[in-house]
Amino acid sequence: LSYRYAMTIAGKKTSNMTDPTYVVSHTVQLCSKKTVNQFGARFIPVFYYVNFILSYLGNGLVLFIIYRYEKLNTVTNIFLLNLVFSNILFATSLPFWAAYHLNEWIFGTALCKMVSSAYFIGFYSSILFLTLMTFDRYLAVVHAVAAAKSRKKAYAIVASVAVWCISIMASVKELVLQNVWQSPMNGLMCEESGFQESTMKNWRLFSYYQQFLVFFLLPLFMVMFCYISITIRILSTRMKEKCRAIKLIFVIIFTFFTCWTPYNVVILLRAIQISSTSDDEVPCEDTDSLDYALYLTRNMAYLYSCISPVFYTFVGKKFQSHFRRLLAKKIPCLKTNISLSSQSTRTTSQRTPHSAYEY
Repeated sequence: LSYRYAMTIAGKKTSNMTDPTYVVSHTVQLCSKKTVNQFGARFIPVFYYVNFILSYLGNGLVLFIIYRYEKLNTVTNIFLLNLVFSNILFATSLPFWAAYHLNEWIFGTALCKMVSSAYFIGFYSSILFLTLMTFDRYLAVVHAVAAAKSRKKAYAIVASVAVWCISIMASVKELVLQNVWQSPMNGLMCEESGFQESTMKNWRLFSYYQQFLVFFLLPLFMVMFCYISITIRILSTRMKEKCRAIKLIFVIIFTFFTCWTPYNVVILLRAIQISSTSDDEVPCEDTDSLDYALYLTRNMAYLYSCISPVFYTFVGKKFQSHFRRLLAKKIPCLKTNISLSSQSTRTTSQRTPHSAYEY
């Protein structure tokens, strides 16, 4: 009897020697993933802990500024608050996965299911809320007159509830499939199990294509369309700071594309690999290359998800002004310079007729 390691949600490779669905009637190639797992054990935990700290600091700062200086019932702030909560939910799962990479799953079956679900709910919802915020910005700039009537508090609440429902439905399979079992080689594992290998393979393919189509291509097209439309609209106005606004739009699109595209290309390649060949026909070198690529590109995407509220808010003059006021309150020696800077910002804002364009 020979066996091949199967990919787990945490990026480990293992085999369930007690599951009869893994028994095969012919000899297959044994792929040792020791080097890949050692790389993950050194690299992933540190990155996850850093990501967790940055996310809580950045999102916590945005949350505090919104609570302290902003109205909580505006459309933009409702979306931003939901984005912050989704990123905090996602970041909360990272220390569990970091500990898992270092050793084994020590938190039990219930937390295995809950942490896995929180991980994907936060991940998916953050992508959708970023897309929703982009679309709302498009409405406010390109269709300002019509949007003034429709962009109400009820619209923001309904849209937010829809995003959470979609994210939860996309993550239900984690509650069903995630289980803890004892591996003879790697100890306690938290991974998708409990069904025949063919069923698990279909679920993995479904997850990969869902990620690529629903949570990458659709948001990417929406972001590109909205910001290109906003750019065209800005160029047609006499806005004094149109160059700054266009530069910010370019930075947002470039950052989104750079962080998300490599990860989703790897996801697509893995799906094609699984669907086009059986597990025992895939060369070990190919699976190892995709594993390394998945480690690196996935973390780029995760980092963007965690810092996106800071990125989307502090490029705007209003939030910069709030942050300066907060610094002036905490650091008295900066009060004079910050007050002058804030006064200049308010004066410029008053002279600009197209305040909706200011990011």
